[in-house]
Amino acid sequence: MEIKYFKLIKTIVEEGNLANSAGRLFLTQSALSHQLKELELQLGFKVFFRKRSNWELTEEGAELYKLGNSILENIETGLQNIKKIQAGSIGIIKVSTECYSFYHGFPKFIQKMGFLYPEIEVDLALESTHHPINKLVSNEIDIAIVTAKPTDESLVSIPFFEDEVFAILHKENLMNNVKTMLPEHFTNSHLIIHSYPLETVSVYEIFLKPQKIQPNKISAIPLTQVALEMIDANIGVMCMPKWALKSFKLPDTIVFKKLGKTGLKRKHYLVVRKPDREKKYINDFISNFVEEFS
Repeated sequence: MEIKYFKLIKTIVEEGNLANSAGRLFLTQSALSHQLKELELQLGFKVFFRKRSNWELTEEGAELYKLGNSILENIETGLQNIKKIQAGSIGIIKVSTECYSFYHGFPKFIQKMGFLYPEIEVDLALESTHHPINKLVSNEIDIAIVTAKPTDESLVSIPFFEDEVFAILHKENLMNNVKTMLPEHFTNSHLIIHSYPLETVSVYEIFLKPQKIQPNKISAIPLTQVALEMIDANIGVMCMPKWALKSFKLPDTIVFKKLGKTGLKRKHYLVVRKPDREKKYINDFISNFVEEFS
């Protein structure tokens, strides 16, 4: 049974007769009369006793009226809920990470989000890189990507990815003779990092610093392509996860070395403020991000 028939019955009951219902339903009296006759033929019973001034529901019609009211109320409630959901689907999300390497692949993801969720605007807050948790707490960004779960109880951390950092060096580098690189192998090395401060550099903070190892030289090269060219010229060693180099054409001269006996593995977390975890547009971003990068 079509919704229009329930609306017709409800309107006739509220307006008293067919004539008064025509203007409210924006149809002619003749069109409404045709609809009602069509409905009664389908059902096999009369819905109204026709009277000049006030129409009355038949016993069957009264049951149909109650059923129609229930259905129309449910539809209205559902539409209101949908509007509330849609209202929560609009927003601007500022994202930053503690490591520049994670920006690889972000532009394509932002493009995908633009197609799927045109009401959500995603901004990369590059100026907040290396200090995303502080910026998150101070409300300067909305989502932080980090490799250490913060202890701040006002934040929520969502694990989504685990990777492994490798040493990348020229095959003629002296350290290519070792199967696995240990912290002491870096003592006389030239370590190429993306940028300072050193506490944001995983290989230094997790691998070298605990063993009190300081490389002979450290150079910050913010362009990965330039850093790879330096490795290709056998100038230094860099440390990165393999996924961060997928978009680059790697020279045949470079090799990857495991760091430590068990490897230098990192967990990645999306971190948001607790109140924001309830916002639909934030959850839409998180769900798609985890699906894309996990």
